[in-house]
Amino acid sequence: MIDPATKPRETRRGAGSLALQKLFFVCFFLLFVTSWRTHLHAHSGPPFPIVSDHAVNGYKVSVWTDPDVTDDVTKAGRFWVTVSPAARSVVVAVEPLDRKGETRTETAQPVNGDTQRYFTALRLDHEGRFDVRVRIDGSAGRADVGAYVDATYDLRPRPALMILFVLPFLLIGFVWGKLLIKRRSSKRVRISSNTAS
Repeated sequence: MIDPATKPRETRRGAGSLALQKLFFVCFFLLFVTSWRTHLHAHSGPPFPIVSDHAVNGYKVSVWTDPDVTDDVTKAGRFWVTVSPAARSVVVAVEPLDRKGETRTETAQPVNGDTQRYFTALRLDHEGRFDVRVRIDGSAGRADVGAYVDATYDLRPRPALMILFVLPFLLIGFVWGKLLIKRRSSKRVRISSNTAS
């Protein structure tokens, strides 16, 4: 037999945990919905360094890249250059090392007007190794930095396919949540029927 003094506490605990579960699901749903658009339009791949704090002719230079290949004319090979002290101009050039091809050159633009951080994008037309040359011109004179990068296609699935991949996990989570709620409610019914008899 259940002690009547504990009955109100168990009833409150059951109602409180059900409310807590509902609050959890509402918060999770709101977080999912508000962050969904951000994830769809977020940067699709992490850039990585190919030159880190290299000292050359009085400059300290770092070059980061996200070398995505495209079959169309999209410039998907992205390059970020940081230079200290500030530079007047930064030019990035890429040339294929694994086959004959043209040298592509772009003048990098300052990021938010900061002449120590530059960005440019170049077209990489095939998978393979590319020679990367960065020419810096500034108060310390001219400096050249060289590196190489292996360009690859961006193999991440499109955002529409991500929905298809995530959907089974969301359905399993929904069914699991429903079972938890059902188990709680059936446990509450058993407790109340035991106390009534």
